[in-house]
Amino acid sequence: MDALENALSLTYAWIKAGHLIFVIFWIAGMFMLPRFYVYHQEATPGSVEEKRWIDRERKLRSIIITPAMVLVWIFGLALAWLSGAWAETWFQIKFAIVVALSGYHGWLISYGRRLERGERTMSGNALRIANELPGVATVLIVILVIVKPF
Repeated sequence: MDALENALSLTYAWIKAGHLIFVIFWIAGMFMLPRFYVYHQEATPGSVEEKRWIDRERKLRSIIITPAMVLVWIFGLALAWLSGAWAETWFQIKFAIVVALSGYHGWLISYGRRLERGERTMSGNALRIANELPGVATVLIVILVIVKPF
């Protein structure tokens, strides 16, 4: 292996590590946020407890979830470009799931903003069910990346 191949291999490994680290942060945050919304909805409107939930949710979204998602996309697109994965069926399905997760992320943010305004449009049970979506997506993505069934 010449020096350039060695450098590219090392760079690829670091990009992959960064991608996985921020996937973990992103998915963990998306597991937490709907649960925060459940507790928020159970708090008395206008109470100190509700204000604390609004602050926690805002911090989780702005400090962890959104920056992690942006970095997942940056590292992920770099990996796809370096590896030439675009033509692979497993990657195309994974990409579609990540696009859907990004849409879910946007929906979580918009629902949090509605909660801040006092709009409680979903039940706690619906939010608990929504809480499962990142888990299902994670299972599918891991199978696609590791097993490559297609």
